[in-house]
Amino acid sequence: MARIKPQALLQQSKRKKGPSRISASTIIFYSLLLVLIVFLLFMAYGHWFPRSRFRSENQMVVSKAENTLVNSKKSELPGYAVLNTSKGSIVIELYKETSPEVVDEFIDLCQKGHFEGMHFHHVIKHFVIQAGANQGKGHTIDWSVRGKHTTSVKHEAFMIGTSMGKQTNKGFDLFITTAPIPDLNEKLIVFGRVIKGEDVVQEIEEVDTDEHYQPKFPIKVLDVTLQQKI
Repeated sequence: MARIKPQALLQQSKRKKGPSRISASTIIFYSLLLVLIVFLLFMAYGHWFPRSRFRSENQMVVSKAENTLVNSKKSELPGYAVLNTSKGSIVIELYKETSPEVVDEFIDLCQKGHFEGMHFHHVIKHFVIQAGANQGKGHTIDWSVRGKHTTSVKHEAFMIGTSMGKQTNKGFDLFITTAPIPDLNEKLIVFGRVIKGEDVVQEIEEVDTDEHYQPKFPIKVLDVTLQQKI
């Protein structure tokens, strides 16, 4: 048996341990595959991103349109009401922002002529003057719960509101405070304030009343005029 020379064994060992070469065709194949994957990802991104962006922009446009519509409706509502009474005129600024539902109801009733000929049937000095459906002698203001209404408006003098209490056939009564009355915060829904005609309110407050706080001589609302500006 022929002996292998040590130098030949060393060269043979180096050939076994050396790294195997990668062919050029394999490198080209994987390079093309990587380029294809990147291209597909780019195409997918370009397809879906504009859609999501369009949807978000479309939603923003719709939201802005709805807000503009709501704001335009609010701005179209009358901001003031003039109560023409048998003692003179009382100008009221309406709180469209803080009491929108009550203001809407008040405006609707004004347009239907609900307050025309309505009497001030209770006049309590240093408290309130009340106009509405006459509740009869001996019957004071009913404060039963009408519903959940939250208001942060403090009841100063010359504020106008309506009762949270509701009685059968009572309707929408008007209360104008003639003094600060903080204990009415959970009983009155304030929806405006008197900005002109405070002297008329005070004149009504000073009329003679009977023991039931009813005026001895009739005082009534002749009509109500709605205005955008004063």
